[in-house]
Amino acid sequence: MLRSEKERVVEQLAERLRSTETLMVADYRGLTMPEIDELRTRLLEAGARFTVVKNTLTKRAAEEAGTTEVLELIDGPTAIAFLEADGDPVAVAKVLNEVARANDVLVIRGGMLEGTVVGDAEIKRLATLPPAEVLRAQLAGAVFAPLTTVVGLFTAPLRDLVGVIDARIRQLEEQGETEPEPEPEAEAEATQEEPQAEAPAEEATEEQSEEPSAEAEQASADEEEGQQDG
Repeated sequence: MLRSEKERVVEQLAERLRSTETLMVADYRGLTMPEIDELRTRLLEAGARFTVVKNTLTKRAAEEAGTTEVLELIDGPTAIAFLEADGDPVAVAKVLNEVARANDVLVIRGGMLEGTVVGDAEIKRLATLPPAEVLRAQLAGAVFAPLTTVVGLFTAPLRDLVGVIDARIRQLEEQGETEPEPEPEAEAEATQEEPQAEAPAEEATEEQSEEPSAEAEQASADEEEGQQDG
């Protein structure tokens, strides 16, 4: 590789390291070129660009970008999955983990989650989370949790969100999903309201029963008056 070409690669890597907060590093030793191409395609669908680079150039790029903490993951043949802004870290971790388990060749070394270096165990744990659509449903279910839990889900860094969501999923599974039953008090109130609605009718009946009494009194008075005249 010419010196100018190396400078261009270093510049591109440095720019990606500066602009990417989440990436995953793997040792691709043993993978064939067709397998690397297939892996690159799957990662691209998940929102990550899989780049195979020389360690010397990566180290220079990391120093230039000011991200030297990633250097502890660079050892041996290295490939980096750089997540795009709309990339799904769970899906990317799943792809890497599936290939690592299927081929027993790819080795996950770790990565950076929102700027913090993590080991391979955290990447593998991230791969065990449900798909993005299931996570969204779990987050929507969090509206029934205390406000502090909801705030924690949306403000926690990605490295902490793994544990937070895991805990929430277990909590929801333990509680189960039950539909609220109608409250007995509401039914009792509805029953009590019915006699009140009949009260005016009863009052009307009483008024009607009083009317004949008034007519009888008038008739009696007229009769007495007729007897006096006679």
